[in-house]
Amino acid sequence: MTEKKQFKAESQRLLDLMINSIYTHRDIFLRELISNASDANDKLYYKALTENISSIAKDDLSITLSFDKEKRTITIKDSGIGMNKEDLENNLGTIANSDSFAFKAQNDKEHEDIDIIGQFGVGFYAAFMVAKKVEVTSKKYGEQQGYTWVSQVVDGYEIFETNVADHGTMITLHLKDNSEDENFDEYLDQYKLQSLIKKYSDYVHYPIKMAMRVSKPKADNEKEYEEVEEIQTLNSMIPLWKRNKNEITDEEYSEFYQDKFNDYHEPLKVVHTSVEGNISYTSLLFIPSKPPMDYFSNDYEKGLQLYSRGVFIMDKAGDLVPEHFRFIKGLVDSQDLSLNISREILQQDRQMKSIANSIEKKIQRELENLLKNEREKYEEFFENFGIQLKFGIYNSYGMLKDKLQDLLLFYSAKQDKMITLKEYVEAMGEDQKEIFFASGQDKAKIARLPQVELVQDKGFDVLYLTDNVDEFTLQMMMNYAEKPFKNVQQGDLNLETEEEKEKLEQTAKENTDLLKALKDALQDKVEDVKISSRLKSHPVCIVSSDGLSLEMEKVLAAMPNGQEAKAKRILEINPNHAIFNALQSIFQKNPEKVKDYGALLYDQALLIEGFTLEDPVEFSNRICELMVEANK
Repeated sequence: MTEKKQFKAESQRLLDLMINSIYTHRDIFLRELISNASDANDKLYYKALTENISSIAKDDLSITLSFDKEKRTITIKDSGIGMNKEDLENNLGTIANSDSFAFKAQNDKEHEDIDIIGQFGVGFYAAFMVAKKVEVTSKKYGEQQGYTWVSQVVDGYEIFETNVADHGTMITLHLKDNSEDENFDEYLDQYKLQSLIKKYSDYVHYPIKMAMRVSKPKADNEKEYEEVEEIQTLNSMIPLWKRNKNEITDEEYSEFYQDKFNDYHEPLKVVHTSVEGNISYTSLLFIPSKPPMDYFSNDYEKGLQLYSRGVFIMDKAGDLVPEHFRFIKGLVDSQDLSLNISREILQQDRQMKSIANSIEKKIQRELENLLKNEREKYEEFFENFGIQLKFGIYNSYGMLKDKLQDLLLFYSAKQDKMITLKEYVEAMGEDQKEIFFASGQDKAKIARLPQVELVQDKGFDVLYLTDNVDEFTLQMMMNYAEKPFKNVQQGDLNLETEEEKEKLEQTAKENTDLLKALKDALQDKVEDVKISSRLKSHPVCIVSSDGLSLEMEKVLAAMPNGQEAKAKRILEINPNHAIFNALQSIFQKNPEKVKDYGALLYDQALLIEGFTLEDPVEFSNRICELMVEANK
């Protein structure tokens, strides 16, 4: 007896939404149906446990996948609890009414090995993304009559009695016709179906079997091959992250990481965690030993693989890791996430945010422990990914300062190694009030800067900043442990004694005309020409006044859009160097000639700072002219 019915109006509208909007990637239809089949097996196994049915063993439960190219059908069959007419009506006739969901709610605290992963009702309708007609034939365990549910969506559905030998459910999809834009025949290929199972349902805990055409040597002649059909299990069933951590070797972790995330290198650190509480999940996180080739490009996409009870949901759940920890690779598996949510909705889910907060704290603790207990390994990590932590502080306008500042490392000139800010402050003397730093392209060049010499001579340590983001980061931090950061290449250092300060002021006063002549000669190139209090053995240097530093100017100029921001430059001259005596003598004899010497000294100072000369030809000619004059 056939009974024709229409979907309820609200269900029809929801069905259209499900097919056309929520599920945006049609490959997941198989994931949904496999999940439902796993649910059906779970329910029967639960029944066997609670009612002591000895004839049903978990090892006897499986899922079978098959396809027919001529009929253009795909069939998914389970050996689970099955459905009667009422179940078909309730679970498939009314969308979003999930028997699995109700089952889970009733039995959530009992039999933890029962693992309902789908919600039969919403996920089932993903089948209509690829099928123009769906047939569901089912027989409920313990009942005699089987039933078939058939729908072509537009015509509603019908239910009729069917002779079925065994309990369980068989879903047959009649694929849509191909079009210019879509090729549904791809799902009639054994390797395509195999790849979908591997990607989305590899860790479903029942074997998913399919007859595969394989090439094997003939029995009577091993040199000749023939195609034979053999039943193969397509899924591995047991996720590595679900196993006891004490039973997993480092080699297994490394092999899993390298295979899963296509990395030739072993991971630097493995973080395997299981969390139980308001939101329960298992995470398997890896800190790579080397950055991926595309890590610093716009093509790199952060995020963790997301699973729900071993069923793959998405590859790059970007909201699970913050930007400052974007180097983390790995996966999260949670039993509290629904499969029947689109990727867009899922990323805004409250449970996802809770998991993300927990993961961020875990990564933070692991990095802190790595720094404390495995310093050499942490320094290796920081060399590759430390810039991400610095950028995190800068990009958050300092809001992440408290979280990340103690994870930063900088090269210490005094200790000749990488140190933390805490270690710098602990080594400071009582008379030191600031944290000194200098910036440049590399340590060797910074060490030769004229501005560094006096600070180190006073016994103060200097941090060498070599990353482009370093100064921007410290600017956002402003201070550490109430000790302000001080750029030795910027502003007044105030390291001189009162006696030294008075002597410098007197020298400047006596040479007012000379300094003014030099400043006039350089015109708008410098803000001022001053007697230097920071130079010891070097003749001249360029520093900047407060605000934009010289190094920050270079960084901004090197950006793709090349910002024109300029630091306010100050040319400082060492009054204790022979060059100053020469300038005084030349100014007395020929004031106009001082312009050439001033321009030459300015260009020399620019070269020391790593700037490109505006006119290198003029610089070269000026040197030659002065050499010739000196030889007359």
